[in-house]
Amino acid sequence: MLGRVDRRDEWGPFDIIGDVHGCAGELESLLVRLGYDVRWSGVPGAVDVSVTPPAGRRAIFVGDLIDRGPRAPDVLRIVMSMVESGAAMAVPGNHDVKFMRWLDGKKVAPTHGLDRTIAQFEAEPRAFPARVKTFFEALPVYLWLEGGRLAVAHAGIKDEMLGEISGEVRRFCLYGETSGETDEFGLPIRYHWAAEYRGRTTVVYGHTPVPAADWVNNTICIDTGCCFGNALSALRWPEREIVSVAAERVYTVPVRPFGHPPPRPGAVI
Repeated sequence: MLGRVDRRDEWGPFDIIGDVHGCAGELESLLVRLGYDVRWSGVPGAVDVSVTPPAGRRAIFVGDLIDRGPRAPDVLRIVMSMVESGAAMAVPGNHDVKFMRWLDGKKVAPTHGLDRTIAQFEAEPRAFPARVKTFFEALPVYLWLEGGRLAVAHAGIKDEMLGEISGEVRRFCLYGETSGETDEFGLPIRYHWAAEYRGRTTVVYGHTPVPAADWVNNTICIDTGCCFGNALSALRWPEREIVSVAAERVYTVPVRPFGHPPPRPGAVI
């Protein structure tokens, strides 16, 4: 995660896309609805894709590109092609970082959909995993844009963290605010950091699936749980318009109900 986070010199308009989680069909449908032209070429074992954006617009992906869905490699092909051509920017999600550790040969538990991604990669050309690893390593952990008006981070970012890079900032961007404990579903206990947010920078994030994208204190979560059978959503910026496509089916049954977590104990909201 070596990319430059301070992009205040970069301006939209942007199409900010929520957690894709391997749902390549829905991603292609959403891009087409947003006005992007998606074209596949090549043969099995040497598939390529090119994506042409609408004039003047770029996409931003909030991370968690892989796991749980049926076509993680094709999602990566689309996103990597767009980033390489300048049609998009992206930040990593916690699932992406875990997969990067697996690609590095480190011991990680193949849970929460990672087993599916690993299985899907078994059919890929040998050079593809190395290309994916290089791509993830080069991503910025968050993006601070438009003179400070807009920030994009996978799980969110606090106002005082903007412009900073530290272990704490990286953890927050990837995992949000957590207690360090697990809940009755065996998942990390999360807190609704946005309930306390009072910053002037608009923060767009994903990570926690919600039934529909909604604004909370100048922040918006656009993970609408596509892999769980709900929808894949994008925020058109600066229009503040939500564009969504319905999931084609349920790829993974959700363990925890959709919705924002509770505020942290003692939070002033």
